[in-house]
Amino acid sequence: MELDPAEMTKVGNRLKRAQGQLTAVIRMIDEGSSCEDVVVQLSAVSRALDRAGFAIIASGMKQCLTRPPGTDEDADQDPTLDVAKLEKLFLSLA
Repeated sequence: MELDPAEMTKVGNRLKRAQGQLTAVIRMIDEGSSCEDVVVQLSAVSRALDRAGFAIIASGMKQCLTRPPGTDEDADQDPTLDVAKLEKLFLSLA
């Protein structure tokens, strides 16, 4: 599977930001920051991770979720989208 390198650069940057945000959340907890502040920052981390996951799915959907000819009973068919697998991936981010 090959994902679009330009898109994966963006995803990598988003994940690095999320990593920094998570480090900040841990520091906030260690320093005794307010519950509200910690939850707001943790929510931001969660959204960043979700968006990275959706970007990966969107970028690699065709490569990740198609069944190449020869893997089904009818080898002469064009690749088909595995809808159940797509649904499972999206739900895993919910």
